[in-house]
Amino acid sequence: MYGNFGNAKSFHSFVPDIMTTEANTKVRIRDKAKELFLRYGIRSVSMDDIANQLGMSKKTIYQYFTDKNELVDAVVEDDVLEMQRDCNLCREKARDAIEEIFLTVDKVIEQLGNLNPMVLYDLEKFHVRAYQRFMEHKNKFLLQIIRHNLEWGVKEELYRSDIDIDILSKFRLESIMIPFNIDLYPPSRYKLVEVTKVIIEHFVFGIASMKGHKMILKYQQHRNKNAKNYETETGKHK
Repeated sequence: MYGNFGNAKSFHSFVPDIMTTEANTKVRIRDKAKELFLRYGIRSVSMDDIANQLGMSKKTIYQYFTDKNELVDAVVEDDVLEMQRDCNLCREKARDAIEEIFLTVDKVIEQLGNLNPMVLYDLEKFHVRAYQRFMEHKNKFLLQIIRHNLEWGVKEELYRSDIDIDILSKFRLESIMIPFNIDLYPPSRYKLVEVTKVIIEHFVFGIASMKGHKMILKYQQHRNKNAKNYETETGKHK
């Protein structure tokens, strides 16, 4: 009469399946929103746009997120956690402080490749709670990562021994935000990735010792060689 629901064991095994489906749907919504926000900016993307892209009704989205603010919060939280995992992975993989910088540059290029520079502006203006979460990540986690890298480089004599770690760690932290200044670097004239890359490279050259300078050139040559090999292999398969 009641099918499997008459069996307590079957009922309890059914509940986790429902919960998994619900969780998967919520993640799908969040991930699609993230993709659209990063590509077009947050303000330009409506809940209708997200629903249409997912092939579901806007009402369904509101079953998982009460409003756009809550959805933006979820996207930013996921992005912050991903950035922290990437930073920790770069630090674990790096053999020295300069390699950590180059591994970080690779990740930054990957992450910023399709990022609309308006995202941070939209966060600050229209989604204060999510912006505060990002700033907390920046001012605590990223500052600690930068400071650790400077201390590591000085210890290994790859960075100059006379640098002021406190001042320069905060300088580097604030320079992260410069490429997102759309008045200074309008997207119509500048690529976010290129501005970010140039600023990072100039910073590391500025703090490097003679030993570190040679190491930077070595890494650059290795990267350029790999890039040329990749282009050659890609050309062969076209």
